[in-house]
Amino acid sequence: MNIAVLGSGIVAKTIAGKLGSLGHSVKLGTRDPKATLARDEKDMAGGPPVRVWLETAKNVSLVTFAEAAAHGAIVFNALEGRNAVAALEMAGADKLAGKILVDVSNPLDFSKGFPPSLTVSNTDSLGEQIQRAVPKTKVVKTLNTVNASLMIDPKSLAGGDHTMFVCGNDAGAKAEVTRLLKEGFGWSDVIDLGDITCARGTEMYLPIWVRLMGALKTAAFNVKVVR
Repeated sequence: MNIAVLGSGIVAKTIAGKLGSLGHSVKLGTRDPKATLARDEKDMAGGPPVRVWLETAKNVSLVTFAEAAAHGAIVFNALEGRNAVAALEMAGADKLAGKILVDVSNPLDFSKGFPPSLTVSNTDSLGEQIQRAVPKTKVVKTLNTVNASLMIDPKSLAGGDHTMFVCGNDAGAKAEVTRLLKEGFGWSDVIDLGDITCARGTEMYLPIWVRLMGALKTAAFNVKVVR
């Protein structure tokens, strides 16, 4: 399958790498591929820069947001939450129309340091904002409640004895994403919370999640901040 992953940070690389290893044709989307390839800094988990990572990633190439969106039958949004809507506009609503958009981003605001607050909550969510921005796209919110490594390898913790959530307005899209979560990533228990407004709940899980990271000081709780 042709799949797009928007973003170039640890979450985007982790998801793209897994999908590529499964034989999918993956386009990693970024604002400026040349600038992304020129970066030398490691990601937040200490992983290699994109240029180095691409040398060993199977079936993955780096392109613009728009090129990635045009390529993918399914598109993953693995962007930093505050930049997600603008990046999707750059990708093009026309290129995303009719497709499934898997939203794994969170509306985290680190402008005042750690722990972060949320840019939106209670009566709205980033998932809903994204759905409004691309109304002809089938947005499914999932994977935003765990760190990057668990997203694609849930059995690495407690033998996989935990639950993933999905929410969105299109039942068929949620079923397709659930199939990918189970058959591709290894999740055994997936709960459909309901429509896209349920993203309010999964996004509001993040404040306690990042505080657990701070309290436990363990690599098992890596903050997902991506480009």
